[in-house]
Amino acid sequence: MARTLMNRETPVSRISHEMTSTAFTLENYHIVRTLGVVMGITVRSRSIFGTMGAGIQTLFGGNITLFTELCERSRSEAFELMLQHAEQHGANAVVAIRYDANEVMSGVTEVLCYGTAVEVEEVLDG
Repeated sequence: MARTLMNRETPVSRISHEMTSTAFTLENYHIVRTLGVVMGITVRSRSIFGTMGAGIQTLFGGNITLFTELCERSRSEAFELMLQHAEQHGANAVVAIRYDANEVMSGVTEVLCYGTAVEVEEVLDG
């Protein structure tokens, strides 16, 4: 199956975002098997030109859009990598999702997204 690319580096997962949660359950689904912790990690920095542009934005105050975009891309990439890891384990959902970020060196940040890969079945009324 071909995958859509969100950028040149990270294929988009087949696990839909509706099948993910920061909670320990998914509404209307029953966890039938827990497959373990899965994670996605990315390490990013801004180019020298992006850093200079963000520096100029700080002079005017407000939202530093160049850094906001970098953070959004980093979190999204880490999330998609986590979903790919979950797929490799046979999961169709991920619960208990969390993020962590650390500065690896000046201007270089690691973003980690992790959660519990699970197999779920829809709860049928009746």
